[in-house]
Amino acid sequence: MAIGDVFEATVGDCTDLSYVDTGMYGVPEYGAVYVLDAERPALVDTGIGTNYERILAALDEVGLAPEDIEVIAVTHVHLDHAGGAGFLVEACPNAEVYVHGIGAPHLVDPERLWEGTKRAVGDQIRAYTEPEPVPESRITEIEDGDSIDLGDHALDVHHAPGHAPHQVVFHDPANDATFVADAAGIYSPSADAVFPTSPPSNFDPDQCQTDVETLRSIDPEVLCYAHFGPAETGDKLDRYAEVLDSWVTAVAEERAERGDDDAVIDHFVAEADAERELWGAEKADAEVAMNVRGVLTALDRAE
Repeated sequence: MAIGDVFEATVGDCTDLSYVDTGMYGVPEYGAVYVLDAERPALVDTGIGTNYERILAALDEVGLAPEDIEVIAVTHVHLDHAGGAGFLVEACPNAEVYVHGIGAPHLVDPERLWEGTKRAVGDQIRAYTEPEPVPESRITEIEDGDSIDLGDHALDVHHAPGHAPHQVVFHDPANDATFVADAAGIYSPSADAVFPTSPPSNFDPDQCQTDVETLRSIDPEVLCYAHFGPAETGDKLDRYAEVLDSWVTAVAEERAERGDDDAVIDHFVAEADAERELWGAEKADAEVAMNVRGVLTALDRAE
């Protein structure tokens, strides 16, 4: 696998589904955007705006033109999932952006989202492009229980607010596949490993466990990870629930022992060998530091 490569999803009984490695943060096998070649063709998520042209190239590779796209379904408005929405709406003149109502205003006016992202991701902001606004007339707000009709496919909407209050997951019954956003963590297909994702400022550990239960209740055959790629569900939800619980517990214990949040962050960054092997030191260290900050923020909020 390499940055920019486009793959047909062949796990489970998936049809009409492809995904592109967007090369997010300059790292292969980290950021995926999905193309569903339905009667009403759809994109699921958009990646960061920096890489939107790779998504347009992916459309060409699967035989679609930008004007064919009717739906851009955004799982949530964090910029690694929705940062390309404004660019893609301009390039895809017939596309409507579907997003949870809590997140919709941040796509119309992304200034606060941009400033918040800079605070959350730190030096990683170098990989980002400031988002372009999405015209309000091109947005359809969605909520739990809605369904986006794609003709021979559908995207059933399930609210999953543990990672962010505006996060949803989409289930495509025709493929028995769920686009899990960050609700099932980060998956490395090369290592068959599941990693936590717990960024500030809205990470809610208890609600994240509830979101895993939501995914279990959907019971899909395939999980389509934004980070990274489609995979058979198997035991991955059980593994993520355990990883998430262990992660939050470990950060809380280190804080109690060290009493200094910077020291806690440094400790976990130093332990990030598996992440460095997969994503390189720069991305791995920044990812782990951000996720520690998210847990620390959640612990403060709980107090």
